[in-house]
Amino acid sequence: MTEAALWLRIDLADGRVGPGKIALLEAIAEAGSISAAARSLGMSYRRAWELVAELNQTFSSPVVERITGGAGGGGAKLTRLGEALVLGFRDIEAAASRAAAAHLRRLAKG
Repeated sequence: MTEAALWLRIDLADGRVGPGKIALLEAIAEAGSISAAARSLGMSYRRAWELVAELNQTFSSPVVERITGGAGGGGAKLTRLGEALVLGFRDIEAAASRAAAAHLRRLAKG
């Protein structure tokens, strides 16, 4: 039997946040652009932009903001709220994994 795993999704009043959106935010923070983040995740730019727009509408203020271009072009970065969202999600995910570890091991044994 395969190992049991915990998958976390947080449902909010105006949207949801899960590992895919968090991975996209982490990739934007690392790459400095939505298009580069999408490429790194094997995702279309259109899909990445749709997910960013969903996230920005879910919260009271944006989690990603555009950076207008100069000589090197524009980009994107996480706002303070976006950074807090990533950290908070990863903290909740780690705490939930610790709390569920023994239960998951029992489930995996069948």
